[in-house]
Amino acid sequence: MNNWKKGRKILLCVTGGIAAYKIPSLVRIITKNNCETEIIMTRSAQSFVSKLTLETLSGRKVWTDDSFDSSIPHIKLSEWAEVIAVAPCTADTLAKISHGIADNLLTSTIIASSCPVVIFPAMNSKMYNNPATLANIETLKARGVKVVDPSSGLLACGDSGKGRMPEPDQIFHELLRSLCVHDMAGKNVLVTAGPTHEYIDPVRYISNPSTGKMGASMARSAWYRGANVKVIAGPVDIDSYGLDVTHVTTAGEMLDSVLKNISWADYIVKAAAVGDYRAKEISPLKLKREGKDTLTLELVQNADISAEAGRMKREGQMLIGFAAESDNISENARGKLARKNLDCILANDVSGFASDTNTIRMIRREGNEEIFTGLKDDIAFDIWSRLIAR
Repeated sequence: MNNWKKGRKILLCVTGGIAAYKIPSLVRIITKNNCETEIIMTRSAQSFVSKLTLETLSGRKVWTDDSFDSSIPHIKLSEWAEVIAVAPCTADTLAKISHGIADNLLTSTIIASSCPVVIFPAMNSKMYNNPATLANIETLKARGVKVVDPSSGLLACGDSGKGRMPEPDQIFHELLRSLCVHDMAGKNVLVTAGPTHEYIDPVRYISNPSTGKMGASMARSAWYRGANVKVIAGPVDIDSYGLDVTHVTTAGEMLDSVLKNISWADYIVKAAAVGDYRAKEISPLKLKREGKDTLTLELVQNADISAEAGRMKREGQMLIGFAAESDNISENARGKLARKNLDCILANDVSGFASDTNTIRMIRREGNEEIFTGLKDDIAFDIWSRLIAR
């Protein structure tokens, strides 16, 4: 399995803003994902987070204006990096970069670089909304620099407004997106994820152990590759950064949401573990156990969302189904592929529920079968590579 994140080279440039306190967490995320990182700090940045802290977490020397060796650091670092992140980026550094000023190691490295640059402004909302700052941002965007909008909320100075740097995991998402070829740019991807809950009474329901991780991985990988992504998620937590997430509870609600968005999608990924049955009647009151040795439930079938999507599929639209099986995995999956008019089905053993890893059989309408084993994020990325190539 291809771990596409491993060994990617991220140059992290830290300037002197209070949001620099988030940078140690970002460095942890980068190293945890087996990426390489070099770090440049301005003099003022070292007042907010220590150089030693970042050297310890990254396992590498941190570069400053006082760093010297036999190389020319700003050229060496600019040639090494696959992507450069400026986080946090103060108004001062933003202005320098937009005007081509190279008066320190950080700005000199950026002006010497040819790789993608992603800037994360972080400052007081009045400073951010100043016409000079907004003009500098537009100048950078016109040159192809990615400037990520800060979020709104309570600022360090006590004001409330736009100017907060994104959280470390969100910054990492943006860096991975910049590292990817956008071979899905302009494509619309609809993903269902997670279980459904079919209620018996106000407090009990029928469900399954799905966590939505595989669906979330399919959605996130498509977003990294430039797609517009909508996720219809059952009652599970989905990291919604960059994604349009709608939460539903029941199979009926999921069906309604899929049908509402089906004409929009170029790719439909049915990764949700939708309940096949629901209670024929839902008790308005909690069912009591007293005086009952057994309880009989009458269940009725839910609509088959994949089959309905297959019936409505338009020309040029690709429908990808999932099949969690306990036995005869390939045989059962091939039957579903044919019955539901799918273009491709991704089949796995039910033991893949609630795990970060999986083994998936990718079976296409043409009949060929391919097996993927590894982390769900890596499997999803490789699956999209096969689907795009098709």
